[in-house]
Amino acid sequence: MISFEDAELKAISREEGVSVEKLKRLLNAGRVVIPRNARRRSVAMKAIGECMSTKVNVNVGTSKDFVNVEEEVEKAKVAVKYGADTVMDLSTGGDLNAVRRRILRLGVPVGTVPIYQAALESAHGAGAVVDMTSDDMFNAIEKHARDGVDFVTVHAGVTLSAVERLKRSERILNVVSRGGAFLVAWMLHHEKENPLYKEFDYLLEIAKEYNLTLSLGDGLRPGCISDASDRAKYMEVITLGELVRRCREAGVQAIVEGPGHVPLDEIEACVKTIKHLTDFAPLYLLGPLVTDIAPGYDHIVAAIGGAVAGMHGADFLCMVSPAEHLALPTVEDIKEGTIVAKIAAHVADLVKEGQRSKARRLDDAMALARNLLDWESQFKIAINGEKARKIKESRPSESDACSICGELCAIKIVNEFLKRKKN
Repeated sequence: MISFEDAELKAISREEGVSVEKLKRLLNAGRVVIPRNARRRSVAMKAIGECMSTKVNVNVGTSKDFVNVEEEVEKAKVAVKYGADTVMDLSTGGDLNAVRRRILRLGVPVGTVPIYQAALESAHGAGAVVDMTSDDMFNAIEKHARDGVDFVTVHAGVTLSAVERLKRSERILNVVSRGGAFLVAWMLHHEKENPLYKEFDYLLEIAKEYNLTLSLGDGLRPGCISDASDRAKYMEVITLGELVRRCREAGVQAIVEGPGHVPLDEIEACVKTIKHLTDFAPLYLLGPLVTDIAPGYDHIVAAIGGAVAGMHGADFLCMVSPAEHLALPTVEDIKEGTIVAKIAAHVADLVKEGQRSKARRLDDAMALARNLLDWESQFKIAINGEKARKIKESRPSESDACSICGELCAIKIVNEFLKRKKN
């Protein structure tokens, strides 16, 4: 496994509120990862996994319909400003190398999905998904690793046997993962096994050389509530568990990605099953989204699912923006989605082993500030203090309470009479 300097581990230990010895044990067991490419020594170190605070990733990136590098870089900066622990560049339009290298300057761990570039820039120049060769796939992964990318999503669990299971399923939405769809199409066209699975040892060699963390993608994740807990998904998870073991044996850090769309009452079983089948590798979830009928509000839908998933053991939440399912997000969408995801992460930490005490100290500090009507402290503690201040100042009160109650503030009244009683 990757070795880190004692000073680095001590810094993480202080930040996470766990002992260095426990942190080392969890790292060595593969239950915690610290994504950091060997070529990026200055990157912020984020521990993801068991007993660590719940982390948030934010996806940015161009599309073929909208290519604006400056806007995507601004989105990444805004995400970091509002609390993103990591950023993923999912660009599929314009100069992919230029976008990635700009985002890598941010100083936080950066992830990518190299197969996007492999598909768009195949050796045949046509950009057709099925024109990719296995060399195209691995060359793209190595190119991203050389640039300093810290973690990459690889859909290595999408196998021919899993595709056969998918064919026999009654899914409404067959495959909603873009990378997963690329590989399903490739396998069906060529009638060959997924190169990322078949040549997984080669992938491990690349990852080992660059200290590249492998995020084992869920290519068959459910894309709607009705598809949530089917056999195709769990068949892929079983394969991912086997790949986690191979990663650990090779000294490569691994994360497991999960769904997707899951109804509220299935989240606990989903998280605990995936954790068990993958030997408690750090679990990275998109959402999960708990309803399909709220376009424009999917950031809230995902936060509901993310908080519940975090309570049951999820470690890493992927931000979902208000534009999910509708359009490429704007800078404001990224800001709003990041803040809501950070709220979900904190809600999870309030009940998470290893984080409960630290998280509750923040809530206690807010409660004390409210009791004292100390508005500056409240704004400082708030996840988005600038919005809280703006709302408070939009309708000022003549008293030191807020304008909902003014002089009739319950806190103010009781505190005054308690003070009189003491005197």
